[in-house]
Amino acid sequence: MRSNNQSLLGTFAGDFFLLGISDWPWLELPLFVILLVSYVLAVLGNIAIILVSQLDPLLSSPMYVFLSHLSFLDLCYTTTTVPQMLFNMGSSRKTISYSGCTVQYAIFHWLGCTECIVLAAMALDRYVAICKPLRYAIIMHHTLCLQLVATAWFSGFGNSLVQVVLTVQLPFCGQRMLNNFFCEVPAMIKLSCANTTINDTILAVLVAFFVLVPLVLIFISYGFIAQAVMRIKSSKGRSKAFGTCSSHLVVVSLFYLPAIYMYLQPPSNYSQDQGKFISLFYAIITPTLNPFIYTLRNKDVKGALKKLWERIWKLIQS
Repeated sequence: MRSNNQSLLGTFAGDFFLLGISDWPWLELPLFVILLVSYVLAVLGNIAIILVSQLDPLLSSPMYVFLSHLSFLDLCYTTTTVPQMLFNMGSSRKTISYSGCTVQYAIFHWLGCTECIVLAAMALDRYVAICKPLRYAIIMHHTLCLQLVATAWFSGFGNSLVQVVLTVQLPFCGQRMLNNFFCEVPAMIKLSCANTTINDTILAVLVAFFVLVPLVLIFISYGFIAQAVMRIKSSKGRSKAFGTCSSHLVVVSLFYLPAIYMYLQPPSNYSQDQGKFISLFYAIITPTLNPFIYTLRNKDVKGALKKLWERIWKLIQS
């Protein structure tokens, strides 16, 4: 294995060799199939959510504005990493160029931080809808929604820019074997032969801010929501209120738990073998599940998808 890696790296100087599951070659075909199916489902599911959110007049509330952006984020998230992984698994050349690697982790971190803030904005939307229903339309107006979304995108870009500027300065001293399925900042820091204390510290501070602050806001929002729901006398009303929040809570859990494990510890200390599989989880599994989570628990989305499918079917028949 080692001699093969060295010869491969010697042939494509300047490229990074993505180890992936090179130590378990028998897993490549099953994982390739799983990734391909998951990617197709993620693309179709998230595109469907975006389309119905834009086309169906019943889905014009702020919640669906945020949901369409979440689906767009997940769509970009998977497309940033999965096609490269599929290509590498189907090829003997399991490499990525230095510039391609930089672009990949820059976009990956941009989208990840943006999603943290979008999820917090969705929690705020649920808080206002349940705790202040009479003022919902006044508080969560269209301009505020656009401002929250813009804040999420620009904040994520700023975090990514800082990470890229710091990471591209790291020397690798000829080390080109990246123990991951794709490029991300913790793996790049781990690969460097320099003192990475500054990188570790800034990464921890920024991630703590972009992960923990939105997560605390989500917890606070749902604390108030729980109090408001418990004051509802009707069991049917309580069930309906919890039902509108359960999908969001599941998505938050799927997104935040892996992120906390990956980023709220020094990159030099985390297990790369565990880390790369956790990266795989939030790069493909979470974006694949999100459309189904929101569809299964939401009658409005299911109805809109049914109408969209009927329109498409009529166009096909005509």
